[in-house]
Amino acid sequence: MAVSSSRRWLPAAAGAAIVVLTLLAYLPALQGGFVWDDDTWTTKMDLHDAAGLGTIWSEPTALQQYYPLTATSFWVDYQLWTFSPLPFHVENVLLHALAALLFWRILERLKVQGAWLAAVIFALHPVMVESAGWITERKNVLSLALCLAALLAYLRHLDSKSAEVRAAATAGPRDGVIGRIATPYVLAWFLFVGALLAKPTVFALPAIILLLLWWKRGELRWRADVLPTLPFFVPALGMCALTAWLEKNHAGAQGVDFVLTFTQRFLIAGRSFWFYLGKLAWPSGLSFIYPRWQPNAGQWWQWLYPIAGVSVVIGLWLARRRIGRGPATAAFFYAGTLFPLLGFVNVYFMRYSFVCDHWAYLPSLGPIALAASGLTATWRNYRGDGRRFLEPAFVVALVLTLGTLTWRQAGMYEDLETLWRVTITRNPGSWMAHNSLGNVLVRTGRADSAISEYEEAIRLKPDLAEAYTSLGVTFAQKGRIAEAMAQFMEAVRVRPDYAEGHYDLGLALAMKGRVDEAIGQFREAIRLKPNFAAAHTSLAKTLAAKDRMLRARP
Repeated sequence: MAVSSSRRWLPAAAGAAIVVLTLLAYLPALQGGFVWDDDTWTTKMDLHDAAGLGTIWSEPTALQQYYPLTATSFWVDYQLWTFSPLPFHVENVLLHALAALLFWRILERLKVQGAWLAAVIFALHPVMVESAGWITERKNVLSLALCLAALLAYLRHLDSKSAEVRAAATAGPRDGVIGRIATPYVLAWFLFVGALLAKPTVFALPAIILLLLWWKRGELRWRADVLPTLPFFVPALGMCALTAWLEKNHAGAQGVDFVLTFTQRFLIAGRSFWFYLGKLAWPSGLSFIYPRWQPNAGQWWQWLYPIAGVSVVIGLWLARRRIGRGPATAAFFYAGTLFPLLGFVNVYFMRYSFVCDHWAYLPSLGPIALAASGLTATWRNYRGDGRRFLEPAFVVALVLTLGTLTWRQAGMYEDLETLWRVTITRNPGSWMAHNSLGNVLVRTGRADSAISEYEEAIRLKPDLAEAYTSLGVTFAQKGRIAEAMAQFMEAVRVRPDYAEGHYDLGLALAMKGRVDEAIGQFREAIRLKPNFAAAHTSLAKTLAAKDRMLRARP
């Protein structure tokens, strides 16, 4: 009885250990505040009332992207906590822990060796900090948790179907069979739709289901395997199309930073493929923003990345009969879920870098599961009486190492200034970090230091219109109007379609008494951005002032 009781409580204890270890590792993030982009999704949504909730669901352009379920979770948070960051962080970390638990249970159901070890690695790996420690990436952790719950429900559906088929074959049809089979299937579909509405990066779930079925049996059957997944492909493809359109036409993933040839994108994809694997294997030098590579087809070594990536995937496929289908399955999972983020599709963040940690959140599950399974198999094959301590010793050492690295990485999210200073330390060439740090310094009354950051951002990216306007506004606040005007002029020179630059130039011209020129700049800003409320207001005020001046003349 004692043995039976201990075995019964063992899964609960193992699951609790994952949650506790995750919370401990993320303590620095729990103490953090709101950082970059959090204002867009939480603190400045302007959608906090009941009408705002309807807008979140009915208007795809209400926010940066159409992630209505994530936005709704933030809406509920505001109703409960207003702008206290602690609950936001706690929820993110708990969702990450939940994803780890679901990952564990899925691997257990699939009878993958090292399931608990894989879940612990995922929960504590520092590459995941960007998803779990950054409030904005609620979309990542919520989407993955729902996706894994959908996969678990679908696996239960498959098990139920198999059990009922066997029972029917031996004892004849039984009442309620259809209901028992259909319930987890329907639940899986609704959970998957919820995951898509949180963030569509989990679009590959139906393909993942087919991949797992192939891994188990070595074949796919149209009627039994493929056909049931078609209702999952429909919302996945629809959300992918909507997201791609919004990314380009609403978020702004177009322009000079995205003008890349197919060859350049192929080189970027190959390097990205290995970049994430490298960070998973050796998580050193993690950064909020990584250097943006310069793809150059004329440099022979850049071709090694995509050639090696394609060769490995093909090689694992060809070797499946000799080494098993597991490695090929992990490779297909990783490459398939990562594919939309390899550079072939424009994503706005690629303006800053072609890679970022939170894009590896879902794809990392494949390599982690393969590594944990391989380690466990090795221990079981070579464990002798004198080496039994090696496995627990390794697990403890791994947990301590990953937990410490995650603790350190989570400290980046203490506040906005810390985030940008740590980013600059790890990636001094990040013009975006310098420009953003300048904005923080201006808001905290350190204008002179901000000017230095803006000038560094411009040195790194001479066509950065935003830095010119920020520098100009800072000069204007210090009363240096002529210098401010020069910066605004440079902003519209390097980027003629920058509405904010024309608006700021108009303000400076109005301050210098050059009313007609100011009116022209306000009108250009409105032409470029018809809903630019501040430009409409300034134009009206300037026209009224000009009218008063004309009437005052004798």
